[in-house]
Amino acid sequence: MAAEDLMNQGITVAKVFSFLFPFIFLLANLGQAAVLYYGGVQIINSTLTLGEWQKFSLYLIYVFFPIGQLGFIISQMSAASASATRIFEILDARNDVVNKPDARPLPAIQGKLAFEDVTFRYFGGDPVLAHISFTVPPGQTVAVLGATGSGKSTVINLIPRFYVSEGRVTIDDIDVRDVTLESLRSQIGIVLQETNLFTGTVRDNIAFGWPDASDEEVIATAELAHADAFIQSLPAGYQTILGERGSGLSQGQLLAITRAALADPRILILDKATSSVDTRTEQQIQAALEKLLEGRTSFVIAHRLSTIRHADQVLGIDDGLIVERGRHTDLLERRGAYYDLYMIQFQREESATKRTNGQGPRAPA
Repeated sequence: MAAEDLMNQGITVAKVFSFLFPFIFLLANLGQAAVLYYGGVQIINSTLTLGEWQKFSLYLIYVFFPIGQLGFIISQMSAASASATRIFEILDARNDVVNKPDARPLPAIQGKLAFEDVTFRYFGGDPVLAHISFTVPPGQTVAVLGATGSGKSTVINLIPRFYVSEGRVTIDDIDVRDVTLESLRSQIGIVLQETNLFTGTVRDNIAFGWPDASDEEVIATAELAHADAFIQSLPAGYQTILGERGSGLSQGQLLAITRAALADPRILILDKATSSVDTRTEQQIQAALEKLLEGRTSFVIAHRLSTIRHADQVLGIDDGLIVERGRHTDLLERRGAYYDLYMIQFQREESATKRTNGQGPRAPA
């Protein structure tokens, strides 16, 4: 329906433009023809000089250009009107996730997290997640694996209450629906595949959300996240100005990890944080994550199995259901879907290793 409305609005704009543009030029050319004809007659009859006729022609051109621009403006106004309608629809839309009237602040948490018979569906459609249940003790790292569209990202999006679901999601046995969104999300750190950096200094990007952080805290956190050496190599260090979305920055993911670490969250979510970086940067990120994950309840979504082989739990999700659960070594012994996925990537990594340094094959870990 929305695509059809957009098409109809585009057709309307095209019709207006296709009419106004030739019509205005037609009027201008008719006017020029009239000036040429009547001016030529008067010049022949010596009632008008050539200079006066030239001035009149120039005046006509000066009048024509604003009128021509008016045609463009009218067509642009039609497009702007259609765009403004959509923008105001978005601005006026109500968020489905709001605080309950009696919501209370979430106290400092230990990090125990549980899903109890959780089901989620978009707009009344088929369930994306169906009766998901699992428990994560404080400080454990959970890896979530699955094919595209299996529901693994939906699982982690329910923790900070980005969506409304059926069932219960609890943190330290407290239902996340019973606490305020601000207090809940302030204790959760998220690092996404798409790095969200803004125009400003490196220091301001790291302290985004925590503007009261001191320079010493920012630097100490960057050292913890193995980002300090990279930042110091920039032209102005922590005062280097970044472009929109961190343009020109090859290791922006390290800044996103440093920003998450600065908040010192008890729950950390990594959504494919290393899937769009090169091997060298991935090694730096892995070193940063080893420090960052210590003592925190962490959820990791990754396509590279090297990122999650040391997780305390691995959840294999397929079509909205948990089909496998266990540690890396246990799942390899079961020879299920996780084993197949691991062997495919293991063979790919072995082939790359042989091409780069000629090393022989290694046994699966």
